[in-house]
Amino acid sequence: MSEATTRGIRVHVDCEYLEAESSPESAYYFFTYHVTITNNGPEVVQLLNRHWIITNADGKKEEVSGAGVVGQQPVLHAGESFNYSSYCPLNTPVGTMQGSYQMITEDGENFEAVISPFRLAVPGMLH
Repeated sequence: MSEATTRGIRVHVDCEYLEAESSPESAYYFFTYHVTITNNGPEVVQLLNRHWIITNADGKKEEVSGAGVVGQQPVLHAGESFNYSSYCPLNTPVGTMQGSYQMITEDGENFEAVISPFRLAVPGMLH
């Protein structure tokens, strides 16, 4: 789990390992993550882009950037939330994800809403 708040934008992430979708003998570990973005600030904001940094247990980093999330660029008024789920395959049983969302206010001001690091781990791999 991770949670961070930037300028009133709270980003909460939970993740889980999907054993049925994974194949450890082929070094393929499949994780899903569930994100809730809540606007606790007074401004109307829109999520424009995402930027993820995915690091496997060997320290290999992969960066993923793109427009919106799950094909959407949600607008959040004060007090509103947006939820979505996505996935991340890894070639190691443990890794991390972190990143940011590029947001824009109604006044045209851009800022980065932080996504705090969270761990992707096969249950029982870490003590």
